[in-house]
Amino acid sequence: MPDPGLSPLQTSLPTAAAHFGAHLLASALTSAPPAGTPPTAADTPTTPGPLPALPGPPAPLTLLLPTAAPEAGAVPEAAAESAPEAPAVDVPNAAVTEAAPALERVLRGPSGLGTAGLHLTLRAETTPPVPGAPVEGTPIPGLYYHPVAEPDPVRVEEVSRRIKSWAVDEVQAVPEEWEDQFDGFSVGRYMVACHPDAPTIDHLMLATRLMVAENAVDDCYCEDHGGSPIGLGGRLLLAHTALDPVHTTKEYEGAWAESLHADAPRRAYRSAMEYFLQQATASQADRYRHDMARLHMGYLAEAAWAETDHIPEVWEYLAMRQFNNFRPCPTITDTVGGYELPADLHAQPAMQRVIALAGNATTIVNDLYSYTKELASPGRHLNLPVVIAERENRSERDAYLKAVEVHNDLMHAFEAEAAALAAACPAPDVLRFLRGVAVWVDGNHYWHQTNTYRYSLPDFW
Repeated sequence: MPDPGLSPLQTSLPTAAAHFGAHLLASALTSAPPAGTPPTAADTPTTPGPLPALPGPPAPLTLLLPTAAPEAGAVPEAAAESAPEAPAVDVPNAAVTEAAPALERVLRGPSGLGTAGLHLTLRAETTPPVPGAPVEGTPIPGLYYHPVAEPDPVRVEEVSRRIKSWAVDEVQAVPEEWEDQFDGFSVGRYMVACHPDAPTIDHLMLATRLMVAENAVDDCYCEDHGGSPIGLGGRLLLAHTALDPVHTTKEYEGAWAESLHADAPRRAYRSAMEYFLQQATASQADRYRHDMARLHMGYLAEAAWAETDHIPEVWEYLAMRQFNNFRPCPTITDTVGGYELPADLHAQPAMQRVIALAGNATTIVNDLYSYTKELASPGRHLNLPVVIAERENRSERDAYLKAVEVHNDLMHAFEAEAAALAAACPAPDVLRFLRGVAVWVDGNHYWHQTNTYRYSLPDFW
């Protein structure tokens, strides 16, 4: 397959982008090598051992653009409701009026001189998903989402093979008795669907190892496999040092380094981060550490509520879910794609709002699809329908349907904010990053819908 590499940025920007500051544009324009520059050693990921050759091209990508009335069968009828008015964004009025075309540009990809490498490569023999075509699993009625093409099976198979070898043999994070659950998680299919623009299998593996490591921490420290809210803070702090290393004295450095091999979560974090650092820039790595600290803070809030048997208000729960959510996954979409969104552009409040809304919407998708699974588990699991039922005195069915509405509002807000940002700052790497986040959102829904090993829907319709 053609290698997108680090694409040249040769397009001029309209004055609509000027409010981001001249230094931001200079950063964007100098973040990639000139056209024709050969790749350097730093462009090629290194690994501790030999890895099989790339087995095939990336998964095809097809996105249906959001409209007031989606095609029949593509999205449930309730998804056609008009999007709520989004909060104001600090962009020029002209940019706001072009929001819809800007979102279309985000989903279609940039155009113009020097931007060919920013497009996701599509295989000629593939076709867009057919509205109403059978897909494994049942989508939640009324949920606003975009269907995607099936992920490339060759890549899925190779990523699945590599990640199981890593999880079982390299870091010993999956004992034999858990292997059926690991296989049922279908993490290879998940990551290929979420990152169709990854130039190589090595790039896909960056996200896949981190996803498995995050789940090992969640399962072993918080939930399914021996997790407990008691003492969680200490465990999370020590695990976080596998991502954000301790700088201490020689006398105590050895003991800390040895502790990173003490249990499966720390082994997985340490190894996954080592691989990630081989490909990520310093700013991308620091960005990821920051989002993982957010995640761990969300774990601690939920654990504190469990210890005190507290049911939060709905707004409190949503605040917790902004931290205990999928945000670390879409925020590394540029690393997995083999390029970098400059740090100044990533840190802009408008971009941070887009990323936060994407993380919030995808996490509520998890609440909805995992609802029956969590109800069948021991103890009380907090999720949005449970909190709404308790705090708003609704039936289980009404609370669940209200949670679907909350998700849809978040999705509409995400798309509106992404469109406004694309219109205000249409730099090629900004458009590519926004498109990558949108693809991650859609791939995340695809995985939840199709993972019938883990999820089933309640009988509310």
